[in-house]
Amino acid sequence: MFKHGGLNRLLTLQGPCCTSALSDSVPPLFVFHPEGNECINANAKYCGECIQAGAKCGWCTDPFWFLHNVEEEACCKHQHPSEVQSVQLELGIHSLVSATQDFLKQGETVSTRCDELQSLQKRGCADAMIENPRGGQRILKNKMVTNRSKGEERREKLRPEDITQIQPQKLSLTLRSGEPQSFDLKFKRAEDYPIDLYYLMDLSYSMKDDLENVKNLGTSLMLEMSKITSDFRIGFGSFVEKTVMPYISTTPAKLLNPCTGDQNCTSPFSYKNVLKLTNDGQKFNTLVGQQHISGNLDSPEGGFDAIMQVAVCGEQIGWRNVTRLLVFSTDAGFHFAGDGKLGGIVLPNDGKCHLENNVYTMSHYYDYPSIAHLVQKLSDNNIQTIFAVTEEFQPVYKELKNLIPKSAVGTLSDNSSNVINLIIDAYNSLSSEVILENSKLPEGVSIAYTSRCKNGVVSEGENGRKCSNISIGDEVTFSISVTAKGCPKQGKSETIKIKPLGFTEEVEITLHFICECECHKDGVKNSNLCHFGNGTYECGACKCNEGRVGRQCECSSNEVATEDMDRTCRKDNGTDICSNNGDCVCGTCECKKRDNPEERYSGQYCECDNFNCDRSGNKLCGGHGRCECRVCICDPMWTGSACDCSLDTSTCLASNKQICNGRGKCECGTCKCTDAKFQGPTCETCPTCPGVCAEHKECVQCRAFGTGEKKDVCEQKCNDFKLIKVKDRDKLPQPNDASYPVMHCKERDANDCWFYYTYAVNNNTETEVHVVDTLDCPAGPDIIPIVAGVVAGIVLIGLALLLIWKLLMIIHDRREFAKFEKEKMNAKWDTGENPIYKSAVTTVVNPKYEGK
Repeated sequence: MFKHGGLNRLLTLQGPCCTSALSDSVPPLFVFHPEGNECINANAKYCGECIQAGAKCGWCTDPFWFLHNVEEEACCKHQHPSEVQSVQLELGIHSLVSATQDFLKQGETVSTRCDELQSLQKRGCADAMIENPRGGQRILKNKMVTNRSKGEERREKLRPEDITQIQPQKLSLTLRSGEPQSFDLKFKRAEDYPIDLYYLMDLSYSMKDDLENVKNLGTSLMLEMSKITSDFRIGFGSFVEKTVMPYISTTPAKLLNPCTGDQNCTSPFSYKNVLKLTNDGQKFNTLVGQQHISGNLDSPEGGFDAIMQVAVCGEQIGWRNVTRLLVFSTDAGFHFAGDGKLGGIVLPNDGKCHLENNVYTMSHYYDYPSIAHLVQKLSDNNIQTIFAVTEEFQPVYKELKNLIPKSAVGTLSDNSSNVINLIIDAYNSLSSEVILENSKLPEGVSIAYTSRCKNGVVSEGENGRKCSNISIGDEVTFSISVTAKGCPKQGKSETIKIKPLGFTEEVEITLHFICECECHKDGVKNSNLCHFGNGTYECGACKCNEGRVGRQCECSSNEVATEDMDRTCRKDNGTDICSNNGDCVCGTCECKKRDNPEERYSGQYCECDNFNCDRSGNKLCGGHGRCECRVCICDPMWTGSACDCSLDTSTCLASNKQICNGRGKCECGTCKCTDAKFQGPTCETCPTCPGVCAEHKECVQCRAFGTGEKKDVCEQKCNDFKLIKVKDRDKLPQPNDASYPVMHCKERDANDCWFYYTYAVNNNTETEVHVVDTLDCPAGPDIIPIVAGVVAGIVLIGLALLLIWKLLMIIHDRREFAKFEKEKMNAKWDTGENPIYKSAVTTVVNPKYEGK
């Protein structure tokens, strides 16, 4: 069947053409696009640009829009039908009736063909019409890692090139922009792996006693290293300083013997390769025993010159593609890039080999190498460095170690007597850690590592590049993800390499980039679909020639904005161009985007939108329809201006199979009860009908108080209502307080106790029972208050009698005392003098006293 948009358009094509009302008669179908969608934001004009925008982006190649417009344009210009037929044949389509729906709607730009896959499918683009190329990978070389036991390795000694520690070795990745391609890289330390060790020694005068101990290093180190590998080679080199002032004295006598006093020293030199790597330990001892100390003026030494030559002169040193160790032994600091200016040397180190007769001849010409330059060369040549330095310079070389991957620092004793143990410990430390490094990545390509080390330890980011504490025979895995953004160098293939630092083995990865869609190959140049040859018809869209614009390249870039073209963008000859919701491009409205990614304008004049429809439940069209040109198009079984009214009556069927129990009407899927006594979703509940209280008595009793006839089956038969306990009867819902009918109930249990509750169905069709949580039982005589009352009465009466007796005694005593006082006042006594009384006072008068 045809969808309505395609059908109307087909009917229009069969009748008169040049109609402008077509877009008004058929509302467009909308799919919401998030503004943050990288596919939409890319504003892609062709398929290749679209697929480079992101891994989720697809391009719809549906061509029907062009077919319709070409035929309409031909009709309007009175072109011969044969010209239209040639356009159809160009696409391989012989009948317009075979098309069912056009993809691009009125007002949509060509860039809307580029969108996420799910969105394109919703908009009606068939899966077969969606271009969505995917990346892939192929493993080209996948030799298994070497796996053998100790017994086997002793019986059969493998060549270094036959030992594999990393898998796979070569693969090809096809990258789609934004789509990562991941693979697993396996690493396993092989047993009995060959080792090349080059001992680079400072032969300045301060290292005199150290040289004596190093002279026997060869055979001793061979013996110790035989415990680790059966294929061990050792070499020796020495260095002092640049042979120019102010690093050495250039007087003729000092050039012959730079040492003072009677010391016999050799002439100063920059770097000398004394012994090429060999498995003859005795030869090492012999040649080192012939070496003599030299001397220089300043404290730092020219060791960096020597390290550079050891790294880049692989043929002279004799490096094999095995584990390469460089032991750098000194008791002083180092010169680096820029220090050469003191001696008038300004040319930077070129990083090339300059050994003649095993002597570095360009020390006076090239400056010391920089640390970064040294790191690069050591890494390129897979050399692991061991700095054997005295304790005084430990801090300096530890900082240097942090800058040089796969390097170690050991404390050298004053006379180098511990050098063998130092080398063994440093080797074990270096070999127990694997660090992956990749070559320079092409522009837009990124790589991410995830390591799965021993004991299930998983790390990501920078720590995902390495695993530590790896023993011989241990196997670890790295997950490597390669991602491209865009299409670097127009899709030219690139090669990158990944390798463990300090190892010669590597993984070679060839990168191929998907820059164009498959349909690009079938593009038709100067196609009649693109306004009679003004562009290339490619992937369902026109790629305009230079100087042409428009969806079908129908306009010249000089004619984009003219009054005649603007007139066709005004609806009903109005004044607003594209209803003020778009721009007039080449006589066609291209609608503006809204800030909200789910809101869009559409239509021939951008007069429609998908966000001004009625809402229900805060959802556009109630969530049961789509908004088309400001009108809700409801889903089946939904109606209403906001699609919020369901036409399904199954929700209104009562248990007797009647709609709303015969007591109401089904409106929008919900019963509207016509009888006020009935309520509920199907008008079957009558809270105020007689018998409700008795019907629910037993269930309320068992759930509220755990008693009654249904107490044993309470959970099974009494779970159809919500029980709410209250403290007293005043807390029960009252009929006037609720917006739904409430039935008050009073029932008696087997103990003649009353309990009170209410029964109601709330507005949410839930049955609610409020019950007073205490029973109202008839009470017998309370003995304790009676006894207490009797005792209290006796005590009170006794106290009252005592008080009365006390009061009477007080009154009586007061009367007796008053009587005594009265009799005392009435008593009369004799007032005459006692004849026998003599006064105790004698008065004597002075005869001479005259009263003066």
